[in-house]
Amino acid sequence: MLDRTRLLAFFLAAATTACLPPSATAQEPASDKVVRLVVGYAAGGAADAVARAYAEQLQTAGYANVIVENRPGASGQLGFDVVKRAKADGLTLYLGSSPMFVIFPLTYKKLAYDPDHDLRPVALVADVPTAAVTGSAQPYGGMAEYVKWAKQTRAKATLGLATQGSPGQLGTLEMGSQNGLEVVPVLYRGAAPMLVDVAGGEVSMGWDAVASMLPLYNAGKVKFLGVAGTRRLPTLPDVPTLLEQGFPQYQHAASWYGVYAPAATPDAVIAKLEQAFLAAGKRPALVQKLQAGGFLVNPQDAQAAKRRIGVERAHWAPIVKAAGIAFDE
Repeated sequence: MLDRTRLLAFFLAAATTACLPPSATAQEPASDKVVRLVVGYAAGGAADAVARAYAEQLQTAGYANVIVENRPGASGQLGFDVVKRAKADGLTLYLGSSPMFVIFPLTYKKLAYDPDHDLRPVALVADVPTAAVTGSAQPYGGMAEYVKWAKQTRAKATLGLATQGSPGQLGTLEMGSQNGLEVVPVLYRGAAPMLVDVAGGEVSMGWDAVASMLPLYNAGKVKFLGVAGTRRLPTLPDVPTLLEQGFPQYQHAASWYGVYAPAATPDAVIAKLEQAFLAAGKRPALVQKLQAGGFLVNPQDAQAAKRRIGVERAHWAPIVKAAGIAFDE
C-alpha cells in the first residue's frame, strides 16, 4: 500500500511546480488592479493549472495582479457562490468546468445557484480532455479488462470523482448498466486526493482531466484505461480512446473551462475582460504550457461559450432523462 500522505505531497508539488509563474522573469503589471480568480476545486488539479496559467499571462501583460483563490467543495458550487455574491465590478471572477453549466441543471433536483442567471460568461479558455485511470499495480490495463476483472472477482467497481455529475460519470454509469456492472461513485473535494486514492488502490478507477493525472502517470503511480472522445491525444499517442475499445458511451465525455463574472457586471467590463482572456489564450507561452499539461487551447468569446452550453445541454438532456439520474445534493 502506498503512503497516502507522501503521495499527496508529491502530487501537489509536481502539479504546482508545473503551473507556477516564473516570478524572476515575470513583468510587473502596469495596472494596480487586483483580480480574484476563484477556482471551485483544490490546488494541484486541472482547473487550478488553467487558472494559474491565465493569471500569469494577465499579470505579465499588465492587465492586473491576479490572485488565484481555491474554494473547493460541492463539485465547484462553493466557489460559484463566492463569485455570485461578489461585487459586479469585474474584479472577482470564477473559473468553472462545463458540467456546472451543462449537466448539473439536468442532474440535480435542486441547485443552490442558477447557472443561467447568477453568472455570465466572459470567455471559454481551455478544452479539457478527460480519461479513466487506475493504479499502476492493478491487474487490468484497459476498460474491457476492468469490466471483466470486476465481474470475475465481484469486486466493487468504485469510481473516484472530483465532480459529481460529470460527463465521465454519466458515461461510466451508462457503461456499467449496459455491461451488468454496478458502479459506485466516490466523490472527493478535488482531483488530487481522488488520484492519490486511485494510485493507492483505495478506489478501483478514477475519472478526471488528463492534466490532473499526468504527474502521477509520469511518476509511474497510475495508468490510463482509456481517454474520452473520438481521437487519441497528441500528448498520449499510445493510450487508446474508450471508443476504439468498444465503449461509445464516452464519445462526448470531454469537458472544458470557462471564466464567468457576476450577472450584473456591465457589458463594457465584460468586453474588456473577454479581450484580455482571449489575448492571454493566444500567447505562445500559455499555449505551450497548457498543451504540455494535456489541455487543448482554443479560446472563444462569451457568446461562443453561451452557445456551447446550450448545445451540450441539449445533447445530455435525453440521456440523463432515460437513465433516471437525479442527485439530491
